[in-house]
Amino acid sequence: MNEKLRVIISGGGTGGHIFPAVSIANSIKAKCPDAEILFVGAEGRMEMQRVPAAGYEIKGLPICGFDRKNLLKNISVLFKIWKSQRMAKQIIKDFRPMVAVGVGGYASGPTLNKAASMGIPCLIQEQNSYAGVTNKLLAKKAAKICVAYEGMERFFPANKIIMTGNPVRQNVLQCEITQQEARRAMGMSPDKKTILLVGGSLGARTINESILQHLDMVKASDIQFVWQTGKYYYAAIMEQMQKYGPLPNLKVTDFIGDMGAAYKAADLVISRAGASSISEFCLIGKPVILVPSPNVAEDHQTKNAMALVNKDAALYVKDSEAPAILLKTALATISDEQKLASLSENILKLGLKDSADIIADEVIKLSKSAH
Repeated sequence: MNEKLRVIISGGGTGGHIFPAVSIANSIKAKCPDAEILFVGAEGRMEMQRVPAAGYEIKGLPICGFDRKNLLKNISVLFKIWKSQRMAKQIIKDFRPMVAVGVGGYASGPTLNKAASMGIPCLIQEQNSYAGVTNKLLAKKAAKICVAYEGMERFFPANKIIMTGNPVRQNVLQCEITQQEARRAMGMSPDKKTILLVGGSLGARTINESILQHLDMVKASDIQFVWQTGKYYYAAIMEQMQKYGPLPNLKVTDFIGDMGAAYKAADLVISRAGASSISEFCLIGKPVILVPSPNVAEDHQTKNAMALVNKDAALYVKDSEAPAILLKTALATISDEQKLASLSENILKLGLKDSADIIADEVIKLSKSAH
């Protein structure tokens, strides 16, 4: 290939879409250092900050999702889709990509639709065990479909599917420190059993409630807790904590920058069941209690969780039951060495390594087929 590789990567909306997209871009760059990569995202969404922070250029489309409750609002949505299609066509004309990659999320719809209609080979990456609407629509036009779960023939043509797993954040896998060092770095006792609670940014409310309602249980236990509340809830929670009084075994933070170290410090994690997080737990073999968020399309987090639970690779607590039973379940689990060991062993079996590299290889192969 004499010509420089040019790739468009489109999608976003959540960290679960953006982390894999950036990992794929990094892998393409590692294999083809002079490759040009352009991201296309949705205006006002998280990718417009995260992608430039990772060192890549991004263009925004004015696209958003349909309002299922107020149908009249969808007139403006239809206009935005039309406008996004036109903008996507212009971006593709100017950039002349050899391949287009879609990672799910609003922006990947118009971008990959236009790319396919202009004869550019497309690859889509589906992170969840239940395919998203955009990817289901794009599947007919895609040359390759990279998936992370078995049984995806339910949604996609079997001959296009490649089992690659989900690319994850590099710093989670490359954490070199010991468990004791990780705990010390977080200001915790190095030798005490530790539970990490992460609820995502806005999906944290139920997990937060499950702790706030049982601070006496936290206080009475000899376990230490690291609790990421999410920025949105942090101030209100700190106010309540001050009323309660000091809890030396509970460390509260709004955001954890180094998730690799936080996972390393923990014996057990309590988390939502987003596809990216699950892929990370599988690769590091971390025992986890999953509390799927009910506020996601087609309840896909419950389906993600059950794919692990059915193989005894994770525990599951229903969102509506979490405030009553989550903390009790966690304390019982962390004191059961055998249970922790078997959860760790079973979840490790589900980890698919080198996902970003495998997807990058497919992207490069498709670019050659385009010539």
